[in-house]
Amino acid sequence: MDVFWAQGYGATSPQQLADKLHIGKGSLYNAFGGKRQLFDLALRHYLDLRVEGLTYWLEGTGPAKDRLREALLFFVKGDLDNPDRRGCLATNSAVEFGRLDEAVATQVRALFDRAESVFESLVARGQREGDIRSDVDAKALASMLLNATTGLHVLSRLEPGPDRLTRVVDATLALL
Repeated sequence: MDVFWAQGYGATSPQQLADKLHIGKGSLYNAFGGKRQLFDLALRHYLDLRVEGLTYWLEGTGPAKDRLREALLFFVKGDLDNPDRRGCLATNSAVEFGRLDEAVATQVRALFDRAESVFESLVARGQREGDIRSDVDAKALASMLLNATTGLHVLSRLEPGPDRLTRVVDATLALL
């Protein structure tokens, strides 16, 4: 997963994967069927981990906006702390493949749908508790949060520090 995440699918060679897994190139094909099959497994694993992490951060106790801020800043810190500045594998894959590869697009859309659903649940809770404005549909706000999150992952690949990313987090939360 790390090789694809750091370099993207297209820039990753089967030999790099075999080296990372400490197996021969022939064993890579025998074990996984090939580079593409290994990428699909890695992406699926990554998607499950991301939804687990997002759910952990957002389903905790406390005001909804606080939960969101903690989660978004945690993701920003994670992106900035990584020396490769690799961002998000799902977002990177969406950019690399776009709609040219329906299998990848379907997997990434599934992550985005699941993430948006988790955001929507928290927004709805925040609306009921008066922490988040209720004059805008919870699903629309969840879509905005999904968009902000993917944008943060892209910006984190370029930004030298947290200042701009923190401003994005704060401005996004102010809209709620």
